Amino acid sequence: MIYSKSSLRNNRGLKSERASFTLVAPRLGQKAPEFVLPDNENNIRSLDEFTERGTVVLAFFPFAFSGVCDKEMCTFRDSLGTLRALKAMTVGISVDSTYSLRAFAQTYNLQFPLLSDFNRRVAKLYCVLQDSWIGLDYKGVAKRSVFLVDGRGILRFRWIASTPSEEPPYQEVWRAAEKVGGAQPTIFIRARHR
Repeated sequence: MIYSKSSLRNNRGLKSERASFTLVAPRLGQKAPEFVLPDNENNIRSLDEFTERGTVVLAFFPFAFSGVCDKEMCTFRDSLGTLRALKAMTVGISVDSTYSLRAFAQTYNLQFPLLSDFNRRVAKLYCVLQDSWIGLDYKGVAKRSVFLVDGRGILRFRWIASTPSEEPPYQEVWRAAEKVGGAQPTIFIRARHR
């Protein structure tokens, strides 16, 4: 985050200072922004809690129960074995409510945490808050993106979709996790949306 002050004159000619913040996308090799969010079971979870266990794949997605998001989360679900072999885990993040995420996890048998960024703070921290979405008036959803954070909390991989219909480059994510975790991957199987 960049902080700057600027001096302004108000309509009475008096000088005042105004602080402004400009968010800068997290950079590879730097500490990933820490956060605390509720999960699909209403438990409060933190990035630090996850990184204590090893490598974390943070997968931001726009909406639960939307075609590409369903397929993406099912692909991560079907790749749990691959990620475990790489000493990594998936954490999904969207602006959906905890209740929507609970139904989403149950519907698709998602066995990894889904975090509710309902107030959009974490999407802003990671610079993935979508201004408008596919020409519709949907403002404030997360861009589909993947961040890989190692066990020390350092950002090691970043991918942000250029369009909402674009899925993550799963093989690149697995290769990055393998490089960080140093384990042998299992065979990758692309999910069927069910």
